[in-house]
Amino acid sequence: MSEKVVVIYSGGMDSFTLLHRARAAGHEVHALSFNYGQRHVRELECAETVCKALGIPHKVVDMSPMASLMTGSALTDAIDVPEGHYEEDSMKATVVPNRNMILLSLATGYAVSVDAQTVWYGAHGGDHAIYPDCRPEFVEKMDAVCRVANYEPVRIEAPYMKLDKGQILAEGLALDLDYSQTWTCYNGREKACGRCGSCVERLEAFASHGLKDPLPYEVEV
Repeated sequence: MSEKVVVIYSGGMDSFTLLHRARAAGHEVHALSFNYGQRHVRELECAETVCKALGIPHKVVDMSPMASLMTGSALTDAIDVPEGHYEEDSMKATVVPNRNMILLSLATGYAVSVDAQTVWYGAHGGDHAIYPDCRPEFVEKMDAVCRVANYEPVRIEAPYMKLDKGQILAEGLALDLDYSQTWTCYNGREKACGRCGSCVERLEAFASHGLKDPLPYEVEV
């Protein structure tokens, strides 16, 4: 059934696929992005470009004044971005304290204001080892709260919760999506580093389909 959906859209690979999944399902999509003081805005620039091309309503929430409340992460502070796979303990340095609870709360308020029934975000199975706010129990609790937090119930859904990045990519490939319109690397340089956890997972996803990632990398891939 078609409905109005708020999609939390970072501009990365997963949320890009999620945005198009919502459109393919016939939903009326409202995209919501956040500047929470992350190291760079490459993803946000991608999100803006995609939404303009698709004619999707897109808001960017400037949370940068709140960045001092969410410190201690390699994504927001002057801390070296760890390299390697997400399953490595060092990747816990990329956790931004309470980020998704805050983003989902703001997205729920926005959903109420535009009469949307649901908020979607791109948490997936590959995130479970490192990110507490991407695990099924977190989504279940946030969904329960957001259904009763306002006069109008809003559902919280993570459609990719049981999928890994390779499976998400498979869905995007079936939709003939162009992943050069996304940015995943934790670093915001001219080319993706190819070494951070986000790059490693993305490259593994493309390799699992026998494909070359369309993004340029600093290392040979």
